[in-house]
Amino acid sequence: MTNQNNLEKTAIVIFGVTGDLTRRKLVPAIYELILNNRIPKNLWVIGFARREWDDQSLRDVFYKAISESGLELDRKKFEELFPNIKYLKSDFDQENGYIELSQIFKEKKINNVLYYLATPPDAYDTIIEKIGVAGLNDLKSGWTRIVIEKPYGSDLATAKALEELVHKVFKENQIYRIDHYLGKETVQNILVLRFANGIFEPLWNRQYVDHVQITVSETVGVGTRAGYYESTGVIRDMFQNHMMQLLALTAMEAPVAFSADCVRDEKVKVLRALRPFDKKDVLKNTFRAQYASGYISNERVRGYKDEDGVASNSTTETFLATRVFVDNWRWSGVPFFLRSGKRLPKRMTEIAIQFKQVPLPLFDWQNMAGDAPNVLVLRLQPDEGIKLTFGAKLPGPVNQIAPVEMEFNYKSSFNQKTPEAYVRLIQDALYGDATLFTRSDEVITQWTFTDRIVDGWKTNQAKYLPVYESGTWGPLGADQFIQGNNRKWRNME
Repeated sequence: MTNQNNLEKTAIVIFGVTGDLTRRKLVPAIYELILNNRIPKNLWVIGFARREWDDQSLRDVFYKAISESGLELDRKKFEELFPNIKYLKSDFDQENGYIELSQIFKEKKINNVLYYLATPPDAYDTIIEKIGVAGLNDLKSGWTRIVIEKPYGSDLATAKALEELVHKVFKENQIYRIDHYLGKETVQNILVLRFANGIFEPLWNRQYVDHVQITVSETVGVGTRAGYYESTGVIRDMFQNHMMQLLALTAMEAPVAFSADCVRDEKVKVLRALRPFDKKDVLKNTFRAQYASGYISNERVRGYKDEDGVASNSTTETFLATRVFVDNWRWSGVPFFLRSGKRLPKRMTEIAIQFKQVPLPLFDWQNMAGDAPNVLVLRLQPDEGIKLTFGAKLPGPVNQIAPVEMEFNYKSSFNQKTPEAYVRLIQDALYGDATLFTRSDEVITQWTFTDRIVDGWKTNQAKYLPVYESGTWGPLGADQFIQGNNRKWRNME
């Protein structure tokens, strides 16, 4: 495995360097790593794109991107930390561009290369193929790796096709399929919370857990991405990748070691244990809806079908709730409720472990803590932390049980800002640690399960979907969906 001490003569080649992802996430993350001495200052950053830019243009864009990210920076410091910036103008399908890239490697005596695909997915095939044709997939002198952003295919067939192509050019240990949710501190802390604390692991099973809720809610609509979103919906945009990864981490067994293959072996076991849906099961275990016009932060927003680029008869879901089961010894019979939607009241990602109720009638007390007061909540955003809710006696002569909370917050507890997910993920890719990246069999298993849901929807084609007012937690049907199991959603104020 690489570390910061042997990253000399290394280059990060960003394909699509002129795009939004580079400006918002990649450049600030690289800057933060250099600033904290996690990677060397003389690292080369090479941009590969089609715009009429030059080296200075790229430097100016990088400087502006870091400044806008909120990180402290002055021009002198920037020039000191980023001495090696190079821009290569080329179409992705133009072989001369890759020949020129090879020449840059030779001139600068670059031994190690991390390729980063920050382009639209339809460019992946071309770039990967051209890297192979130019012989840039193995520099012989050091290591070569490639980072591929989601979406990794649009269904099982396209994911398999991409897998076949990328494996013709790169070996599996060179491929880093990125899911930025896995770079969040709280996601990584799931494993520490479970396996490093004796008070939680014994309860983390079907004997004590009533159900699990995983919620990813967004206040934003589709914005300018309507064309993309029409072909994806929540199922491909959130469920197939982020949410299934959170499910796997929550349900997995303890790995033999905290190494890439050991952790990913256990995640794959969970994904393979998911109870497959037949076409009737799909309708029973999923609920879809679309947002209508409403208010977000006291501002009137448009409905989904009013967005530019959305068909008037669209049945693309902007809200999805699913009920899935992990059919293994630990979780048999425990439902996992996964919910994600746009234009909801709060931007939030959390995993809630709802424990079973004890026989409270034995106390013969007035219970104000609800039917099941014990909930362990892992918040991934916006305020990363962990909260445990339990019942306690209310002070006074009357015997009453009231809910109380114990809470841990990353920022206040450690007195420091949690790093952006891309900081950790780019560092790990440079170091050669693939633990937080998805493996080939994970991707295929996730798509296999997701495609069953999509096929079920196609077989039972809906003419329209239920709607919910923007700024609410979804339509009434979403509440009825979970209430059928005598449960309710955790809707934050």
